[in-house]
Amino acid sequence: MQVDGHHYRSIWLAEDGRNVEIIDQTRLPHEFRVVTLSSLAEAKYAISEMQVRGAPLIGATAAYGLCLGLRQEQSPEQLESICGQLIGCRPTAVNLQWAVERMRRLLEGHPPGEWLTLAYQEAAAICSEDCVANEAIGVHGLGLIQEAWQRKNQQGRVEILTHCNAGWLATVDWGTALAPIYKAHQAGIPVHVWVDETRPRNQGAHLTAWELQAAGIDHHLVVDNGGGHLMQQQMVDLCIVGTDRTAANGDVCNKIGTYLKALAAAANDIPFYVALPGSTIDWSINDGIREIPIEQRHQDEVLLVQGKNRAGQLEQVAIAPAGTPAWNPAFDVTPARLVTGLITERGVSPASKAGLLELYPEQSRD
Repeated sequence: MQVDGHHYRSIWLAEDGRNVEIIDQTRLPHEFRVVTLSSLAEAKYAISEMQVRGAPLIGATAAYGLCLGLRQEQSPEQLESICGQLIGCRPTAVNLQWAVERMRRLLEGHPPGEWLTLAYQEAAAICSEDCVANEAIGVHGLGLIQEAWQRKNQQGRVEILTHCNAGWLATVDWGTALAPIYKAHQAGIPVHVWVDETRPRNQGAHLTAWELQAAGIDHHLVVDNGGGHLMQQQMVDLCIVGTDRTAANGDVCNKIGTYLKALAAAANDIPFYVALPGSTIDWSINDGIREIPIEQRHQDEVLLVQGKNRAGQLEQVAIAPAGTPAWNPAFDVTPARLVTGLITERGVSPASKAGLLELYPEQSRD
């Protein structure tokens, strides 16, 4: 996507062809800063401290993190250690494990002397495939926005509500939930996006609003609890969100607060779509509510808020009484019955195992 007239992916190789560069998302929207990753430790820090976030981007970063780890040593013991360390960085986003296991399977079929070259090639392939898949998600989701536009007799704007950030910053490029919105904007369909602030880390306020502003797309930031009111007042035509892990039965795990939006959408007969690449589907899980692990993050994310002060400096401020504890689950699970459809790179599917298998028949165990 474009930043001040320059095209960026969210992760890329440095000019030396070995180090990796990322956009430090913890500094946005107030500061656009590129960080260089030169070691496994720095890649792990970027993932765990959310300099990079979003399931597809976490996977891509892990793939390059494995490359950085192999620069130190290429041996079966080192490979096993690297894979374990990366997978342990964040437990919920399935793309992390998917990318690491894909890299491991490839390397184990070759002698260690070939690993480093192969690893960099495979990490680059993961990134390129992500871009292609996400643009395809945009094309398929565009059809849903076009349908909404037709239902309004091409009057006014298509009003879309989203939660968290599932734009290009959450992927290598294009994004998942925002990809259809970008495609609709390019097609000349007037769209307006209601951006949930998405506490506690405010990815909607910090990242989604920043992306939409850069793309010239109309939007308003709303408090997380405002979505139900907007839907009740018929100010939302459809909801599109992303997901960090989708169970084989169609349950979707996304940033905390997504479930409440799905409930409000169902209560007001508003379509609720979830956008994802196939790599985000966990075919080993058939009950997302009971089986998807929910990451518990540090209470400071709830108790402290980051922003820019009047002097133009970034700082954190406390918002609760000293000594107040906080509970901070990072995700919740929306049951498949509340999901109108899953927007994938292969098309739009019902949120069900049968629906997903129509698009991914190679996953059938029969």
